[in-house]
Amino acid sequence: MIAWLEKHQIWLYLAALACGAVVGLGMPAAAPALEVAINPVLGLLLYAAFLAVPLNRIGQGLRDLRFLGVLFALNFVLVPLVVWGLTRFIAADHVLLVGVLFVLLAPCIDYVIVFSHLAGGASERLLSATPLLMLGQMVALPLYLWLFVGTEFVRSVDFAPFVEAFVLLIVLPLLAAGLTQFAAARTAWGRKLEAIVSAAMVPLMIATLAIVVASQISGVSHQISKLVGLIPLYVAFAASMAVIGAVVSRAAGLDVPAQRAMIFSGVTRNSLVILPLVLALPAQFALAPLVVVTQTLVELLIMVVMIWALPRVIKQSASLRA
Repeated sequence: MIAWLEKHQIWLYLAALACGAVVGLGMPAAAPALEVAINPVLGLLLYAAFLAVPLNRIGQGLRDLRFLGVLFALNFVLVPLVVWGLTRFIAADHVLLVGVLFVLLAPCIDYVIVFSHLAGGASERLLSATPLLMLGQMVALPLYLWLFVGTEFVRSVDFAPFVEAFVLLIVLPLLAAGLTQFAAARTAWGRKLEAIVSAAMVPLMIATLAIVVASQISGVSHQISKLVGLIPLYVAFAASMAVIGAVVSRAAGLDVPAQRAMIFSGVTRNSLVILPLVLALPAQFALAPLVVVTQTLVELLIMVVMIWALPRVIKQSASLRA
């Protein structure tokens, strides 16, 4: 069963997205309950992902200064330049601009590790860099919002959800994975638990995709006329960062798993962590959360495609270069 799930995971993920859309559009009243379930199921997914990474390799990732340097240059230098260029055509609409800036300027710290792992990327290096990425965006996001929007707006933003999300989605699953690995090395029940959780990776990803889409798609559908124009922007961002990530990581001499991880980091945004910040904005920005959610829905579909395509493209490119 595990082998079958892994072999057909791409189609299962697409089916999960479709089922989530059907449930969300057919039962919009269930959206609030499903939204509450996002963090628990995402936490379990990250626990399974962290369990697949030997945690003693995290320290090695922090010593990989080349990888960290490229990661920071990609997310905090090149991404803002791309975002500034892509948002010029919506700059006159302050609400749309704010929503897009929030979601595209913040690199993902949670399910990017899972997606990278599924595509054969260096997920343990991304995991090592997670605290640094979190601190980096907590400093950089207010700076870029100040540059792109203005001082008065930045003062209205509460950045506390960053810390809460980091504890719930990174620290607790990481501690649980560490304790499980410790128990698996010493006890039979620990090994059994590790095997069960590892086998649940694909089902947990299916559940996460379905719940996120089902909880958010109804709200987006009610404002589709205002939000549909953002879809090409989000697709263009993902395509641009995939190409830039590939070029920069290859020029830096990173190995193939690191290249894949770098591309995922450049493309994947921190939408589930950013959403509480945007929900806390003043009333005139009521549409901004749906701007963020639209990016999430577009990104999930792009991620499924990347899980299938990236190992083939990067492997072929590396082989040709060799």
